Amino acid sequence: MRKILIVDDEPNIVMSLEYTFKKNNFEVFIARDGQEALDILQNQLPDVIILDIMMPFVDGFETLEQIKKNEKLQHCKVMFLSAKNKESDIEKGMALGADAYLTKPFSIKKVVDQVNELLA
Repeated sequence: MRKILIVDDEPNIVMSLEYTFKKNNFEVFIARDGQEALDILQNQLPDVIILDIMMPFVDGFETLEQIKKNEKLQHCKVMFLSAKNKESDIEKGMALGADAYLTKPFSIKKVVDQVNELLA
């Protein structure tokens, strides 16, 4: 079973993504902030990480930097899903090593399509 980690502090987004990916036969892990995500990643190796940027404690950019430093996580695909839609934010996310960057508001179908593309 494919594994996905959803990292977002917005409960409605987490719920809709969790429901959708479970329906698509993913094992779903949830983190509400970057530090919680990094804690989960000590024990789980997801295929894809969906990462918000603006979160409490550790933001998405910092979380991605930590993920990229961890050799065990090199195979993980990371997709930013963020309200930060300025070109400079997108460029920064991609420069840090994100595999994709979608902006909020988003369509669930587009997120699922992007994840499937990353795993293809």
